Amino acid sequence: MRARRPSLATLAREIVGCRRCPRLVAWREEVAEVRRAAYRDETYWGRPLPGFGDPRARLVVLGLAPAAHGGNRTGRVFTGDRSGDWLYGALHRAGFANQPTSTGRDDGLALDDAFVTVAVRCAPPENKPAPDERDACAPWLDAELDRLERARVVLALGSFAWDAALRALRARGYALDKKPAFGHGAEARVGPVTLLGSYHPSQQNTFTGRLTEPMLDAVFARARELVG
Repeated sequence: MRARRPSLATLAREIVGCRRCPRLVAWREEVAEVRRAAYRDETYWGRPLPGFGDPRARLVVLGLAPAAHGGNRTGRVFTGDRSGDWLYGALHRAGFANQPTSTGRDDGLALDDAFVTVAVRCAPPENKPAPDERDACAPWLDAELDRLERARVVLALGSFAWDAALRALRARGYALDKKPAFGHGAEARVGPVTLLGSYHPSQQNTFTGRLTEPMLDAVFARARELVG
């Protein structure tokens, strides 16, 4: 008989306790101690972040890493920052979330048929994890995907997440002869999974108009179409 895999909840506790990358551990904890002036009275999370959402999700949304004063503060990915405002607004409009905003872990947000996670679990300096940090974190995404048995669509926010998704799918035995190029609206079939690409809803993209709400909504509409 095959051993039962730990649940997503058990896996989440393991992720939260991770200290594999000394540079990231030092940075996330420094940010949590020094704090930004706007949040000086808050207690920062300051630890790695697991994904969250519906354990039976068919849609997995994959980002790069927690924001230093977003998820690293609130304890939930894409929560408490402008990128999260864009993401959860789009998820809500597409019918995957019960509300359009997320400000903290206990704000009542619930995802339906969607799971949101990141390729790197700790907030990295300048939002740039090193290759060895990326690789050290990869098994956490592999483990989440193993437990999300109904996942049929992975929506990668940005090229870093696109590459991380391809590596994770390859680790699960699904590979392509030629690497598909990332782009907004890009689509590739990898085994039983459809990989979708979207520009990341970072301020750099949304403030400049490189990514607009209709563009993001179009990608989520395609995800909705694919999961049915």
